[in-house]
Amino acid sequence: MKRLVICSLVLLFISCSETKNMSPSETVKIVVESFYAKDNNTLKKHTTSDGYDSLMMIQGLVPDADNDAKVTISDEVIETDTAWVKYSSNYDNKPGIFKLIKEDGQWKVTSKGPREKGPF
Repeated sequence: MKRLVICSLVLLFISCSETKNMSPSETVKIVVESFYAKDNNTLKKHTTSDGYDSLMMIQGLVPDADNDAKVTISDEVIETDTAWVKYSSNYDNKPGIFKLIKEDGQWKVTSKGPREKGPF
């Protein structure tokens, strides 16, 4: 009986510890909020290595945020393993666009090529 209870508890902990599959929009909200909060661990978790490097270069030029970023998603297009999300925040004058790819089953923000255009 003890083994059954222990096995049940182990399975419960394993099933609860799995990462949640977030939508591209949810991922973008986390990336923008962590970018302005300078929470680089969270930022790294939700970006590809190229995307992280690009955002880190820009982050050094951005002054410290006085309050939390308010992010609004205005459009989202998903094409198999690539997604594009158009967003605005209280820190940007004009909307931004992030390209996301699916990496290890999770949506991650990546950098787009210099001549690459999204659907917006």
